[in-house]
Amino acid sequence: MSAMPWHAEHWQRLQARRQRDALPHALLLCGPAGLGKRAFAQRFVRGLLCERPIDGDACGNCRSCLLAMAGTHPDVIASSLGLRKDGVQRSEIVVEQIRELSARLAMRSQFGGWQVATIDPADAMNTAAANALLKTLEEPSEQTMLLLLADAPWRMPQTIRSRCQRIEFQLPATAEALAWLQAEGVHEASVALTAASGNPGQARAWAQEGALDRRLEVRKDLAALAAGRGQPTEVVKRWLDSEPAQRLWFAAQATADEIKARATASTGPLASALDVEALGHWYNAANRTREGLRGPLRGDLLLLELLAQWR
Repeated sequence: MSAMPWHAEHWQRLQARRQRDALPHALLLCGPAGLGKRAFAQRFVRGLLCERPIDGDACGNCRSCLLAMAGTHPDVIASSLGLRKDGVQRSEIVVEQIRELSARLAMRSQFGGWQVATIDPADAMNTAAANALLKTLEEPSEQTMLLLLADAPWRMPQTIRSRCQRIEFQLPATAEALAWLQAEGVHEASVALTAASGNPGQARAWAQEGALDRRLEVRKDLAALAAGRGQPTEVVKRWLDSEPAQRLWFAAQATADEIKARATASTGPLASALDVEALGHWYNAANRTREGLRGPLRGDLLLLELLAQWR
C-alpha cells in the first residue's frame, strides 16, 4: 500500500509533540472509515514502542518491533468487539473489557517504556463501559497512552471526547485522492471516488470488491420501479442478499443526483415521478433506513416501507 499523503500533517504535529515530551495521555482518532485511521494508529504505536525509532517510525528490527509485528508485545493492550460466552461476536464493548484494560494499564510496563491501550471501535462502548473508562482518563498513569478509534465519534459521550486530544481525519482534495488511487492500481479511479463521495480508502475497497457493479444495479432497480417495472419485494430480496447498507448509500446518492438534475431542468438518472421536495424526503428516509439496519427491526420490512414510497 502506498503512503496516504493526507496523514502527513497529523503525523508531523504528533511527532513534534513527542519531541517536546508533550504527548497527551489519550488520543481520539476519528473520521470516516476508509481514511486510514487504523494504519496511522498502528504506525504511531509501533514507533512509540520502538527502541530505535527513526523520525518517529519504528525501525522494524528491535525486540519491541518484532513483538509488535507479531501481535505479542506485552505493553500493548487492545479492546475491541470480542466474543460472548456463546461464541457470538458482541455488538458493543462492555464494562468488563474496560475494567480489564484499566487494570493492566495500572501495572508497570514490562519493557520499562510506554504502555499503549487501544479501544476500537470506541464508539461501540456501552454506557457502563464509557463510565468505567472515565477514571482512567482522569487519573492516567505515567507513560501510558490510550488510543480511541471511532468512525462515528458523536456516538461517544462528551465526557469521553473532551478528555482526549482529537485527531480528525478528513477527506483529501480530489486530485490528491485520485493520484493515490491510481498509485494503488485502482481501475476507474474517478468513478470509484465519486461512488465513495470523495473517500479514497472507501473507493479502493469498493472497486476491489465489486461495489461499483452494485451501484449500477441500484440505479437500474430504482429506474425500473419508477417506470412501473419490477416488484419492490424482488428488489428488497436482492438488496438484503448483498450489502444492504451499501446499496442504501448508493440509493441515497442516486436520489441526490436526481435532485441535482432537476435543478438544471435535465432528466435525472432515475426518471422518478417524485417532485424535488418528495425526493428530498426519500433521500432522508434512505439514510434513516441505513441506520435502522443496525437495530433490531427486520431489514426486509424497513426496505419494503422505503421502496413503497418510491415511484
